[in-house]
Amino acid sequence: MDSGFMVTFAEGLAARGHRCARFEFPYMAERRKTGKKKPPDRQPVLIDTWRAVIDDLGTENLIIGGKSMGGRMATMIADETGVRGVVALGYPFYGMGRPDKPRIEHLLELKTPTLICQGTRDTMGGYDTISALTLSDAITLHWAEDGDHSLKPRKKSGRTEEQNLTEALDAVDRFLAGLSRQGKP
Repeated sequence: MDSGFMVTFAEGLAARGHRCARFEFPYMAERRKTGKKKPPDRQPVLIDTWRAVIDDLGTENLIIGGKSMGGRMATMIADETGVRGVVALGYPFYGMGRPDKPRIEHLLELKTPTLICQGTRDTMGGYDTISALTLSDAITLHWAEDGDHSLKPRKKSGRTEEQNLTEALDAVDRFLAGLSRQGKP
């Protein structure tokens, strides 16, 4: 929750007038305590952690999201919990080296308004692969030009990481403003 990427988004959203709460899944909290790198918790633990966070915060005007797996879990729990929206940063459409096994079944029917900020060359779902998919109409994609899974472009692209992150933050800000204009769901 305090990686440079997450801090950039939390501070960037705060600077744009949005409140942002962060939390850690149990395996990350354990990693912080012990310094030992553990694999992620199993999906039921991740989902239950999301439920607990949502229960603590309440669903009214709550937009949930996260980076990679955290964003994926947010999309999986969104319809069930009745949150207002989802923002996923660097969505893992498929596992590393597994484009033959997309993890999108729930994204086909997702009803909760969702913004996915994705790098065009993300190895877990770049533009060429993802633009061919038919996802729910509730999903909006923002493409970070030449961005990887953390939206970072290559130097040779002529783009900077700051440009991609700023444009992604602007896309999130527009998405949140659009939800505000729609009124309560």
